[in-house]
Amino acid sequence: MGGEPLTWRARHVEWRMDRTLVMGIVNVTPDSFSDGGEHFGTEVATAHALKLTEEGADILDIGGESTRPGARPVDPAEEWRRIGDVISGVAQKSDTPISVDTYKPEVARKAIRAGAVIVNDIHGLRDPEMAGIIANSGAGAVIMHMQGDPVTMQRDPRYGDVVREVRDFLSRQLDAATRAGVDRETIALDPGFGFGKTPAHNTQLVRGLREIRSLGRPMLVGVSRKLFLGDAQQPGDGPRVSASLATAAFAIERGADIVRVHDVQETVRYVRTLDGLPHGP
Repeated sequence: MGGEPLTWRARHVEWRMDRTLVMGIVNVTPDSFSDGGEHFGTEVATAHALKLTEEGADILDIGGESTRPGARPVDPAEEWRRIGDVISGVAQKSDTPISVDTYKPEVARKAIRAGAVIVNDIHGLRDPEMAGIIANSGAGAVIMHMQGDPVTMQRDPRYGDVVREVRDFLSRQLDAATRAGVDRETIALDPGFGFGKTPAHNTQLVRGLREIRSLGRPMLVGVSRKLFLGDAQQPGDGPRVSASLATAAFAIERGADIVRVHDVQETVRYVRTLDGLPHGP
């Protein structure tokens, strides 16, 4: 993208988008689509988060509720029971900024008090209470697009023009958040790959990412190990790692500033190489 790099602020942290940020996924859940159960429990989740910082993660995204297709909501008290000690423990042991992956205001509020600086909201800041928490705390926010909810989102999702409709939603929510007092500089946008979208929709969306980036805020892309990537991987490569890296590269070329991934070490090596190459035609 031309011009000066964008800035993203989250409480005491500020990033200039002159390189790609890698957000490492920490799923403290028994049922997430790719790694459910692998890091379920305070000690193992904390250890995994700290390992991701050693591998070069710029941000840790800690969540306690699976959002895979068909997943049922988790009670806020149970969600916080899963992640509360992980967030506070990681915050005490590492300077890596923490994002909390939640759409529940009560969980977000507690997470910020425990040390999180970003709220990654799959509901796109549609809840006025959540917008108020972001505005009052100065936390960063990720506004994501989703058609439906995790229970219903993959039941025949339909769009006239998926790129235009996703862009319009993100634009509306960006404007609504700023009207609610959220500082525009604290907001990043996520088109929501796999959230209420068919494989064809996802393909159209990744090709049209420059339209999302034209909204003038940092763009987060989460394609890691997504089902729409299919089986495009090398033998012994792990779950869709090659396909995830290739799609991330495609997205970065089209303006993605942050990639949310499971495989941090591989991605960090990959994007640092990309960042050093000339971009554009």
